[in-house]
Amino acid sequence: MTLHEVLTARVERGEFPGIVTLIARGDDVRVDTIGATAFEGGVPMRRDTVFRIASMTKPVLAALTLVLAQDDVLDLEEPIHKVLPELAGQRVLARPDGPLDETVPLERPVTVEDLLTFRMGTGMILNPATVWPVVEAAEELQLALGAPEPRTPWEPDEWIRRFATLPLMVQPGTQWQYNTAYNVLGVLISRAAGKPLGEVLRERLLDPLGMRETGFSLPPERARDLPVHYSSDSADGSLTANTATGPEVWAQDPSFPTGAGGLVSTVDEFHSFARMLLNRGVHGGTRLLSEKSVDLMTTNHLTPEQIAGSGFLDGDGWGFGVAVKDTNGRYGWPGGYGTIWFNNRRENLIALAFTQASHVLWNGTMTDFERLAYE
Repeated sequence: MTLHEVLTARVERGEFPGIVTLIARGDDVRVDTIGATAFEGGVPMRRDTVFRIASMTKPVLAALTLVLAQDDVLDLEEPIHKVLPELAGQRVLARPDGPLDETVPLERPVTVEDLLTFRMGTGMILNPATVWPVVEAAEELQLALGAPEPRTPWEPDEWIRRFATLPLMVQPGTQWQYNTAYNVLGVLISRAAGKPLGEVLRERLLDPLGMRETGFSLPPERARDLPVHYSSDSADGSLTANTATGPEVWAQDPSFPTGAGGLVSTVDEFHSFARMLLNRGVHGGTRLLSEKSVDLMTTNHLTPEQIAGSGFLDGDGWGFGVAVKDTNGRYGWPGGYGTIWFNNRRENLIALAFTQASHVLWNGTMTDFERLAYE
């Protein structure tokens, strides 16, 4: 069966209401729209439908960091407390699940590169047997270190002040821990550039790439077109609409623009970003990233032990903002609301599939997509 037939069959079975895919090899770009934006009351999926791309924000933020590093606004080896002095006094828990008052000093400072590689020393804890005190404290502080909804109510300065009151879980550089570092990275970029994160991102990356609708919010008339986000109950597989991320949420700028998962985009606009990386940093004849920066972003930086201990990477490596499969030249990352992207430099291939149903990431849909995209 073709990719279109497989995905259409899944939509017809009611697994999700609709999907937009983009497959590109060189100048051959093929977009397919299937189904609708909701099970009830939706409209047909279109090529320009806007989606919440969640963690696919991370590679965009990583690329922005490298743009600023090229201009000496940031130094990847610099301790982050030089830009974020609130973090200068942070310590490390004696053990990750231990009490907050049992800490040891940092063995070395956290660097910007530690943020990019998720080795700053703290992050999401996947399915702990008990709620660790540091996780409980982060929830009480409303830092929103895990799921993107509900959002943190704090503006960046207050968010980093509160975050600084917590110890790190482990020593910097020792473990890969997901998500939190890119929230910190967004605050750091804003401080270093002297502008709100959204403005820096727009000026330095989104506008040069022609990504005019990609951002942390949308005009109200476009926000109304956002597909409904569905998640599944793991017990019986039933689907539930997520009301915490409705159009009204996206029709206004967030208090805290999260670099870990706060962007919306379309398949064509994200294709511009992906194409720039596949073209070794060049877009429309203009170089945005050096070849060295692209290599840094798309090359594994983790040790085998860090990959095995991640609980998340399924054997892949990690560059800056992307998982890396060195065996075949593939790199990319999904978004938890139901979006996926990968490039394969050996195949000159870009593949995007956008839904707003989280369970497609583990119910076999994206496995089918990746396999059939090569065909």
